[in-house]
Amino acid sequence: MSGPNGEPHVPVGGAGRDGGDEEEEEDSFGEEEYAAINSMLDQINSCLDHLEEKNDYLHACLKELLESNRQTRLEFQQQSEQQNMESDVQGSQPPD
Repeated sequence: MSGPNGEPHVPVGGAGRDGGDEEEEEDSFGEEEYAAINSMLDQINSCLDHLEEKNDYLHACLKELLESNRQTRLEFQQQSEQQNMESDVQGSQPPD
């Protein structure tokens, strides 16, 4: 059913036609053409679903990374402030 690039094979020409009026047949699709279109739409839908799942996963990972970075930054700031306070206290003490 699929061609070399994963594309459904759509018959060209008179395939799937019953040999009736040529003008009428040129304007209408046969069952094989509709089946090929449905197959292509199913493949597209499947690909879009897969991309949406990947996007949701990446979004969740990025939110987790941002929260982790936020926590690390806060811890670093608290450590820095604590070290500054300790150095200020040690610097204000008179030498023995």
